[in-house]
Amino acid sequence: MARIEPTNPKDATGIAKDLLDGVQAKFGKAPNIFKTMAHSPAALEGFLQLHGALAGGVLSEPFQEQVALCISEINRCNYCLSAHTAIGKGVGLSEEEVIASRRGVSTDSKTQAGLEFASKIVSSQGWVSDDEYNAVTQAGYSSEEIIEIVALVAKNIFANYFNHIAGTAIDFPAAPSLKEV
Repeated sequence: MARIEPTNPKDATGIAKDLLDGVQAKFGKAPNIFKTMAHSPAALEGFLQLHGALAGGVLSEPFQEQVALCISEINRCNYCLSAHTAIGKGVGLSEEEVIASRRGVSTDSKTQAGLEFASKIVSSQGWVSDDEYNAVTQAGYSSEEIIEIVALVAKNIFANYFNHIAGTAIDFPAAPSLKEV
């Protein structure tokens, strides 16, 4: 049950309206996370700016979705798991890759190292060891890519925690529990 109700885009005004119009134009709809976040135009704008900046970064869309799925599983965010399952499939991830990403695994060694690093960032609250850092660099990640992984983790933790607190209603096909697959 929603603690914070989504803003009706038709009732939005000012910056919130402009942001929701932009979301609608980009995604074809305004998902509940954005409509709910619109109660704080500053938070919504910041989230969208970080999302847009990372979309233009060096990490591929499929990898970004794999990280989102991994982090959302760790944080048990059903809204983000559902959204990123749909988005991940839309950027070319197979059903098997979606499930594997949620488990933090990949058949690609570089992707595997990136998912392990992202998981470690969460579990250690950013205090990764030298060995963990060296493992991701030895897998071929540049400083730029590592920094973007950190930013992706932060963006996804924000979205996960936001949805936990807001009680955001899922408006994507529900992702199954890993116990069911």
